[in-house]
Amino acid sequence: MSQSYLEKRIPAKNLARYYRLEATPNLFGEWSLIRAWGRIGTSGQSRIAWFATEAEAMAALTAIEAAKRRRGYWKEPCSS
Repeated sequence: MSQSYLEKRIPAKNLARYYRLEATPNLFGEWSLIRAWGRIGTSGQSRIAWFATEAEAMAALTAIEAAKRRRGYWKEPCSS
């Protein structure tokens, strides 16, 4: 299981967004890529994509994370 949490904050534009990615196995032997996004502090929206292998799910996670970073999102450090 792998996950990534990204944020984009621009106070001058009152912009505070998050994007969460999580690759996890499901009960049918496939892999699910769960994407959740929205304004920080809200439940936002989510979407699930299914993949046959872990490698495919991880490749999709990496590609989406790279695209979001190009758009100004960055990794938020863990607070634990």
